[in-house]
Amino acid sequence: MYMGAIDIGGTSIKTAISDEYGTLSNRKSYPTEALKGGLHLMNKILMICQEMQAVENLQGIAISSAGHVDAVKGTIVYATDTIPGYTGMNVCEQVTERLKLPASIENDVNCTALGEQWLGAARHMSDFLTVALGTGIGGALFMNGSLYRGATFSGGEIGHMILYPGGKVCTCSQAGCYERYASSAALALLVSDKFGELELPAFFDLVREGDQVANSIFTIWIDDLTTGLGSLVQILNPSAIVIGGGISEQGSFLQEAIQTSLVAKLMPHHKESLVLTLAEKGNDANLLGAVRHFLNNNPVHND
Repeated sequence: MYMGAIDIGGTSIKTAISDEYGTLSNRKSYPTEALKGGLHLMNKILMICQEMQAVENLQGIAISSAGHVDAVKGTIVYATDTIPGYTGMNVCEQVTERLKLPASIENDVNCTALGEQWLGAARHMSDFLTVALGTGIGGALFMNGSLYRGATFSGGEIGHMILYPGGKVCTCSQAGCYERYASSAALALLVSDKFGELELPAFFDLVREGDQVANSIFTIWIDDLTTGLGSLVQILNPSAIVIGGGISEQGSFLQEAIQTSLVAKLMPHHKESLVLTLAEKGNDANLLGAVRHFLNNNPVHND
């Protein structure tokens, strides 16, 4: 059994073919061209799906997408102006109508959590929080072995909790949102103020080398990140936090810095039980999570 896996991001659309065990092949990438709007994006998705249909024994299409996603109806509940006209689009209905195959769709960070819980850092975990650090901060919550989506499919939107009331204006129109201070993009802005056009990997090298200015910036960012994480731990009491996003490629250096700062902000019983780890599957997590979501709704039958 094979499925087409698609991960729709604001910059690129990543695709692969997967079997029911999460083995990925035929990887490809396409520019999203998000500003051309939802209709253009939908036509591109349909084109990609038709190319995938050439695969022998293709049984369906599994999609991960940015935005608030109604995973039951297969629609985009809400998307920002990053992709104009994407809100309200029934993605699964259009894919199924064109290909005559079942399709499923889930929010991208929820897919990160599903992928990591299936084959990555959260294997065998039933209560954990996934935090994806990127342009914003995405969140996904597993409770009692199941993904928690919330009443209107927007559960886990931790990036828009208020960290500094009256602070920096956010794209959501609020001020002081968590992601304006603790995302990878927020860190990049702090770095550019002091170092100009310095990429984050080079910045982290400076931190490792003991550069005083770099370490000062890093400390501020880590403190904001773990202040938010600390509040989430008090509210949700997860067994683990899985940190994802490209920044997680910094490995044990970043993990140890977050762990040290976070532990100092927790009550004793949380310190003893909480596991903090980095995502293992990188860019594959969303594709794998989309496949896992599809399989959860379209079980494999070995007749």
